[in-house]
Amino acid sequence: MTPSPTAATPLEVLLEPDALRDALAHDATEGLGSRPYTLPPKYFYDERGSALFEDITRLPEYYPTRAERNLLVEHAAAVVATSQADVLLELGSGSSEKTSLLLDAFGDGLRAYVPVDVSPTALQGAVDELAVERPGLSVLGVVADFERHLPDLPRPGRRLVAFLGGTIGNLDRAQRAGFLATLQASLAPGETVLLGVDLVKDPERLVAAYDDAAGVTAEFNLNVLRVLARELDADLDPADFEHVALWDPDDERIEMRLRARRSLTGRLAALGLEVELEEGEEIRTEISSKFRREGIEAELTAQGLDPAGWWTDGDYALVLAVRQ
Repeated sequence: MTPSPTAATPLEVLLEPDALRDALAHDATEGLGSRPYTLPPKYFYDERGSALFEDITRLPEYYPTRAERNLLVEHAAAVVATSQADVLLELGSGSSEKTSLLLDAFGDGLRAYVPVDVSPTALQGAVDELAVERPGLSVLGVVADFERHLPDLPRPGRRLVAFLGGTIGNLDRAQRAGFLATLQASLAPGETVLLGVDLVKDPERLVAAYDDAAGVTAEFNLNVLRVLARELDADLDPADFEHVALWDPDDERIEMRLRARRSLTGRLAALGLEVELEEGEEIRTEISSKFRREGIEAELTAQGLDPAGWWTDGDYALVLAVRQ
């Protein structure tokens, strides 16, 4: 039996629990205070939501996680060699499961691993597990929001910043431009970023990946209402909503929404906010943009990040870019 660490590995905390709740309060006020209603997808990932997402990654319809892992199995060594980095910093690391492939590719050349996540629970579990599995590895776990804390993240060496899982697709074009600009400004010359990006393909396959037959993604989507109930004393009943996944051909993205089954008025008591929905009215909870090579490389170049590597299976891609 593998021994457990005697004590939890300490984390650097840039995002205090109260700050995360304050951010939720702000985003809920902005997103539910006027039509059309929206909520950011980051609030899916409480403990239950994170577990549901792990279930989603194992569904037959949900190909991105498997595709990304297979690409890392095949190309992690090339990614590391091209990056010339000695530090791996991962944004939105979660369980850090796929990152083991990059860690293996670094071998003895890795000075430190810096996992970054908004969830201290998921991050602590991953960091403690790594302490057991890789006792010689320097691990600097940071509780932070990648949309707010990029300039404040550790710089223990020449970094490869991994942003995997297609998470870049949760940002719209304007948000991506802002994120990439901030990321570029936070990198030293020669440092690199590795993106996992889902590619444009048959809309039927895309919709199925976000609306599985077993209903796991529906539960994941509805869970955000439970987060609002717990954190903001909201009374939006999940039973009053249905999960919807749609393909937007103009913006080439999937949108996940919660559609009201009846006309209703909900209250977020902690905010003093009432939300009125007509039957069939929707709250958009996530966008998942899909990419073409020329498009994502142009977005990177526009923000001072030069494309340096592209690895794909036709469904999904890893793209590496360097700050000059």
